[in-house]
Amino acid sequence: MKKLTFLAFLLLAFGASFLWPSPQVQAQVAQPGVQLETAIRNAIVMAPHYGIFDNLSFQLDGSDVTLLGQVMLPITKEEISRRITKLAGVGKVTNNIEVLPLSNSDDAIRLVVYRRLFGKSGLYQYSLSPNPSIHIIVKGGHVTLEGVVSNEMDSRIANMAVRGINGVFSVANNLEIRK
Repeated sequence: MKKLTFLAFLLLAFGASFLWPSPQVQAQVAQPGVQLETAIRNAIVMAPHYGIFDNLSFQLDGSDVTLLGQVMLPITKEEISRRITKLAGVGKVTNNIEVLPLSNSDDAIRLVVYRRLFGKSGLYQYSLSPNPSIHIIVKGGHVTLEGVVSNEMDSRIANMAVRGINGVFSVANNLEIRK
């Protein structure tokens, strides 16, 4: 009799677990405003193919998301879109991410810029995290620095480190100063 009562209790407890969603599921259901923005940022930053040579941003209009930026690999564009679409609370996703063209010279420039920025210029602290705060975009020999630095001096150092590299036609320094 005790075995039967215990078995009935287990079945009742197991069945009840399907009636009430876990706290994690409940948190995913309600993601208004700031929570949705945070979830989108996390989905982008945690994507396995998103790296230092990619730059992504988004615009949120209610529950509709527009993805913007540049990536080196087509898989990154698809992966980010798929990750955002799966988030609870997201409506329509418009993917305006540009896949950068394949170019051996751009790849060589990326390597030199990376070494100049994080090797000798004193900006190595920005390369220590898994997803560095400075992103390097190279398209047709034109370099764009995107991201965040701690002060104006670091922004200037980054700009000077990139100027004068062979094959670089222009440098756009879009680094923001963290306040």
